[in-house]
Amino acid sequence: MTARDSGTLVSIDEHRVRLTNQDKVLFPEAGFTKGDMVDYYRRIAPALLPHLAGRPVTLKRFPDGTGESGFFNKNAPPSTPSWLRTVTLAAPHSTKDRDKVRYLMIEGTAALAWAANLAGIELHVPPWRVGPRGGARGVDRLIFDLDPGAPAGLAECVQVALLLREALDADGITAYPGVSGGKGMHLYAPIRETPPAQAARYAHRIATALEEQHPDLAVTQMAKAQRPGKVFIDWSQNSGPKTTVAPYSLRARPRPTVATPLRWEEVEKGDPGSLVFEAADVLARVERDGDAAAILRGGPALPSDGGD
Repeated sequence: MTARDSGTLVSIDEHRVRLTNQDKVLFPEAGFTKGDMVDYYRRIAPALLPHLAGRPVTLKRFPDGTGESGFFNKNAPPSTPSWLRTVTLAAPHSTKDRDKVRYLMIEGTAALAWAANLAGIELHVPPWRVGPRGGARGVDRLIFDLDPGAPAGLAECVQVALLLREALDADGITAYPGVSGGKGMHLYAPIRETPPAQAARYAHRIATALEEQHPDLAVTQMAKAQRPGKVFIDWSQNSGPKTTVAPYSLRARPRPTVATPLRWEEVEKGDPGSLVFEAADVLARVERDGDAAAILRGGPALPSDGGD
């Protein structure tokens, strides 16, 4: 198939999806093509879709592959098929909600394949769901994005993840780990629906307490000058406008690495080299062990002070 080819219509879940340029290499170091990516998303769909359910999706698209610049696509493109549900919400930071975004709701395998065909390598979602009337609900999962500053790496992220688990446990909140598919880790904790400002305050309190106790290991300031050799704990992912790459999403790296849920026993082994997963690894892993993430379950209410 060539770049000028009109593509092939395939039937997926009773929907017709046009797949184009399937031989185009998107991950240059691995020779991983758009066709390989479509295949990955179709096969991982049973594990991935529950993590997208009810959450508006922002695509990060790389039409020319991960060796070139990509862009975030919040608004549903004009080519969005009529069968793919969208929801219109106030744009982040919109003044008096004047500006609107028509978000994609990726709710089936056909929608995943369609998004992959747009070179939508990464799927980003907020920590809240859309309600039955189309409005944004409260935050239902805490997210801590752990980003190491060189020479710190995954080993230091593991240390921080274990400390965060301990702090959350003390408040009766159960956390679940994952690798981001990039340099760092994610920590998810299901909670009862909470206003975004309250969730962000609580996450900030937990992160800053850890920074105070372990100043040589953790930092909560985004400024890169303060981050060498430390792990940046991004607690702000819990605010309403923020999104985080979804579990099982591919990442736009030279190789097709995946944001992969982990089990704590894997983290506790202390072998960071074993915590890097590519598309084929994840497909085999899920087929063998199922979904490692338990973040789909309901969680407890935050402490009554909300982190104040």
